[in-house]
Amino acid sequence: MSVKSLAWLGVRTVNAAAMSAFYRDVLKLEVLQEQSDGARYALADGTEVHVYDGADPFHQFFGTAPVIGFFVDSFADTQQRMVRADTGFLYPEPQRQSGRVWQHFRAPDGNVYEIIGIDDSE
Repeated sequence: MSVKSLAWLGVRTVNAAAMSAFYRDVLKLEVLQEQSDGARYALADGTEVHVYDGADPFHQFFGTAPVIGFFVDSFADTQQRMVRADTGFLYPEPQRQSGRVWQHFRAPDGNVYEIIGIDDSE
Protein backbone atom coordinates (compact mmCIF):
# COMPACT_ATOMS: atom_id res chain seq x y z
CA MET A 1 0.00 0.00 0.00
CA SER A 2 1.29 3.45 -0.84
CA VAL A 3 0.02 6.96 -1.29
CA LYS A 4 0.72 7.96 -4.89
CA SER A 5 -0.27 11.62 -4.87
CA LEU A 6 -2.66 14.23 -3.65
CA ALA A 7 -5.78 13.56 -5.68
CA TRP A 8 -8.38 16.06 -4.59
CA LEU A 9 -8.89 19.28 -2.64
CA GLY A 10 -12.18 20.58 -1.33
CA VAL A 11 -13.15 23.54 0.78
CA ARG A 12 -16.48 24.56 2.33
CA THR A 13 -16.52 28.30 2.97
CA VAL A 14 -18.80 31.28 3.51
CA ASN A 15 -16.48 32.99 1.00
CA ALA A 16 -17.29 30.56 -1.84
CA ALA A 17 -17.70 33.28 -4.47
CA ALA A 18 -14.36 34.86 -3.56
CA MET A 19 -12.60 31.47 -3.52
CA SER A 20 -14.11 30.61 -6.90
CA ALA A 21 -12.90 33.89 -8.35
CA PHE A 22 -9.44 33.26 -6.87
CA TYR A 23 -9.17 29.77 -8.37
CA ARG A 24 -10.60 30.88 -11.74
CA ASP A 25 -9.15 34.36 -12.22
CA VAL A 26 -5.92 34.41 -10.20
CA LEU A 27 -4.68 30.81 -10.29
CA LYS A 28 -6.29 30.27 -13.73
CA LEU A 29 -7.57 26.80 -12.88
CA GLU A 30 -9.66 25.12 -15.56
CA VAL A 31 -13.37 25.59 -14.86
CA LEU A 32 -15.22 22.27 -14.82
CA GLN A 33 -18.48 23.55 -13.35
CA GLU A 34 -19.67 26.73 -11.66
CA GLN A 35 -23.03 27.06 -9.90
CA SER A 36 -24.44 29.34 -7.25
CA ASP A 37 -23.80 26.78 -4.49
CA GLY A 38 -20.29 25.72 -5.50
CA ALA A 39 -17.78 25.08 -8.22
CA ARG A 40 -15.31 22.53 -9.54
CA TYR A 41 -11.93 23.27 -11.07
CA ALA A 42 -9.01 21.20 -12.34
CA LEU A 43 -5.26 21.48 -12.06
CA ALA A 44 -3.11 20.76 -15.12
CA ASP A 45 -2.62 17.14 -13.97
CA GLY A 46 -6.39 16.60 -13.67
CA THR A 47 -6.59 16.90 -9.88
CA GLU A 48 -9.95 18.42 -9.00
CA VAL A 49 -10.45 21.36 -6.64
CA HIS A 50 -13.99 21.84 -5.31
CA VAL A 51 -15.55 24.86 -3.58
CA TYR A 52 -18.72 24.37 -1.54
CA ASP A 53 -20.83 27.21 -0.19
CA GLY A 54 -20.82 27.49 3.59
CA ALA A 55 -24.57 26.82 3.64
CA ASP A 56 -24.10 23.44 1.90
CA PRO A 57 -25.40 20.94 4.49
CA PHE A 58 -23.99 17.85 2.70
CA HIS A 59 -20.38 18.97 3.24
CA GLN A 60 -20.87 20.34 6.75
CA PHE A 61 -18.54 17.62 8.08
CA PHE A 62 -15.63 19.39 6.33
CA GLY A 63 -15.55 22.01 9.05
CA THR A 64 -13.49 25.09 8.18
CA ALA A 65 -10.27 23.47 6.97
CA PRO A 66 -9.56 22.35 3.39
CA VAL A 67 -10.05 18.61 2.85
CA ILE A 68 -7.30 16.79 0.98
CA GLY A 69 -7.71 13.46 -0.79
CA PHE A 70 -4.81 11.01 -0.90
CA PHE A 71 -4.68 8.83 -4.02
CA VAL A 72 -3.71 5.31 -2.97
CA ASP A 73 -2.62 2.37 -5.10
CA SER A 74 -5.03 0.00 -3.31
CA PHE A 75 -8.13 1.45 -1.72
CA ALA A 76 -9.14 -1.85 -0.08
CA ASP A 77 -5.70 -2.43 1.47
CA THR A 78 -5.43 1.15 2.69
CA GLN A 79 -8.94 1.13 4.13
CA GLN A 80 -8.28 -2.14 6.00
CA ARG A 81 -5.00 -0.83 7.40
CA MET A 82 -6.80 2.30 8.59
CA VAL A 83 -9.63 0.25 10.16
CA ARG A 84 -7.02 -1.78 12.09
CA ALA A 85 -5.49 1.52 13.26
CA ASP A 86 -8.93 2.65 14.57
CA THR A 87 -9.16 5.48 12.06
CA GLY A 88 -12.42 7.37 12.46
CA PHE A 89 -14.21 7.08 9.12
CA LEU A 90 -17.08 9.56 8.87
CA TYR A 91 -19.52 7.15 7.23
CA PRO A 92 -19.54 3.35 7.19
CA GLU A 93 -19.37 2.59 3.46
CA PRO A 94 -17.13 4.18 0.82
CA GLN A 95 -18.67 6.27 -1.93
CA ARG A 96 -18.28 5.21 -5.55
CA GLN A 97 -18.62 6.98 -8.89
CA SER A 98 -17.08 6.76 -12.35
CA GLY A 99 -14.60 4.03 -11.46
CA ARG A 100 -13.34 5.78 -8.31
CA VAL A 101 -13.92 4.96 -4.67
CA TRP A 102 -13.35 7.29 -1.70
CA GLN A 103 -14.02 7.63 2.00
CA HIS A 104 -13.53 10.56 4.37
CA PHE A 105 -11.91 10.18 7.78
CA ARG A 106 -10.85 12.28 10.74
CA ALA A 107 -7.07 12.24 11.23
CA PRO A 108 -5.22 12.64 14.54
CA ASP A 109 -4.93 16.41 13.91
CA GLY A 110 -8.74 16.63 14.08
CA ASN A 111 -9.13 17.58 10.42
CA VAL A 112 -11.00 15.68 7.72
CA TYR A 113 -9.12 13.95 4.88
CA GLU A 114 -10.03 11.22 2.42
CA ILE A 115 -8.52 8.26 0.65
CA ILE A 116 -9.29 7.82 -3.04
CA GLY A 117 -8.51 4.93 -5.34
CA ILE A 118 -9.53 3.00 -8.40
CA ASP A 119 -12.71 1.06 -7.72
CA ASP A 120 -11.72 -2.49 -8.54
CA SER A 121 -14.89 -3.94 -6.98
CA GLU A 122 -16.83 -3.43 -10.21
